Amino acid sequence: MNFKPGWLLLLTISAGVWSVPIERNGGNQEPKEEAPEENMDTGLYYDRYLREVIEVLETDPHFREKLQTANTEDIKNGRLSKELDLVSHHVRTRLDELKRQEVSRLRMLLKAKLDSTNTQSLQMDHASLLKQFEHLDPHNQNTFEAKDLELLISTATKDLENYDAERHEEFKRYEMLKEHERREYLKGLDQEKREKEEKRLQELKDKHRQHPKVNVPGSVAQLREVWEETDGLDPQEFNPKTFFKLHDTNEDGVLDEQELEALFTKELEKVYDPKNEEDDMMEMEEERLRMREHVMKNVDTNKDRLVSLEEFLKSTEKKEFNNPKEWETLDTNPVYTEEELQRFEAELRDKEEELKRRAETLRQEQELLKERGKALEAQRREYQQAVLEMSQRQKEQQAADGQPPAGPNGELQFQAQTQKPDDKEANAPAEPEVQNNLPAEPPQNLPLHT
Repeated sequence: MNFKPGWLLLLTISAGVWSVPIERNGGNQEPKEEAPEENMDTGLYYDRYLREVIEVLETDPHFREKLQTANTEDIKNGRLSKELDLVSHHVRTRLDELKRQEVSRLRMLLKAKLDSTNTQSLQMDHASLLKQFEHLDPHNQNTFEAKDLELLISTATKDLENYDAERHEEFKRYEMLKEHERREYLKGLDQEKREKEEKRLQELKDKHRQHPKVNVPGSVAQLREVWEETDGLDPQEFNPKTFFKLHDTNEDGVLDEQELEALFTKELEKVYDPKNEEDDMMEMEEERLRMREHVMKNVDTNKDRLVSLEEFLKSTEKKEFNNPKEWETLDTNPVYTEEELQRFEAELRDKEEELKRRAETLRQEQELLKERGKALEAQRREYQQAVLEMSQRQKEQQAADGQPPAGPNGELQFQAQTQKPDDKEANAPAEPEVQNNLPAEPPQNLPLHT
């Protein structure tokens, strides 16, 4: 996305939204297409909603023109949000749809959260529950208004400012967990093996520290190294303005966080190699973050998380640019204290005890379910036996009463009975058949003769 310096540019770059640049003195020039870049997740829980809103706003020429001419203060104080009333109808319609989808997603998250906590709520007040989300207006859940854009910008500003701090805290916990596991592993070894393993680990640590000198990020030595080894140019002809334009890869007039971090690759390669056992790639990414923060702190004077050409050139005039202090890497600057590690280990023990209690509760519930299953199986067998006995008694009763036996469903079953004639009856002569046309008795109306 090729906007002038502004806070919203940070959001679009962080969200990985890139588009075709607009030539303000274009004439008949065709826009230069840029290679699509990989989407970068901001880490915000509403990242997708943020990116989609920006993409839709980009499609409106009027809003994009206003954004190009707006400064950081205009974006932060909400003046830019008022321009939303002038965007085209189809843009507003699409924004309304995005907001309804986001509200629906948040409702599902709330319901899942309530279900997971076993909270029985027959009538949930979604309007009040949605108030805990600050990036949209919960009172209007159907249309995207200027207030929604203002809330989205202000909330993302605050969240992104805290994002780096959260990453540092996450890395600290990672390092403490790694040290905790190392200590627990050594505890499980006997004295001889423990001493041997401790010696091996110390040798790996010492080997990691034996790396070339790391230049201070943003110093002339560091930039000249990139100029020579990455750009392939003569270090004696180093020019800050040319350097800036070379590494403004999307040609938007600023160096964003990703473009800055790309400049530190050569320095990081001096310390970290993924092929080495002693080099931790998580530590490399933390080192990269520290380098970027150092440059932003000393160069980004307006604190918009972007480095403009003017800011960059002014930084080259500082004393620290030519004579910086030595850069201290993570191996010389621990990220936690022993007290913090002890508190972390106590927290792990508490969690472990809680997990054990839950596991024991689940085991007891499982045993109870097994016992209930056995009882149900015994009842089922007793029922089957009772059914069989009842069926047998019914058959015996029917046989005693001379009734035909009953079928499996209680229906009567008739069987053809064939009797074998006795021998006497078989040898007896057949009786003459009586003709049907002869009366069996004399007619009663004939006269009597004497």
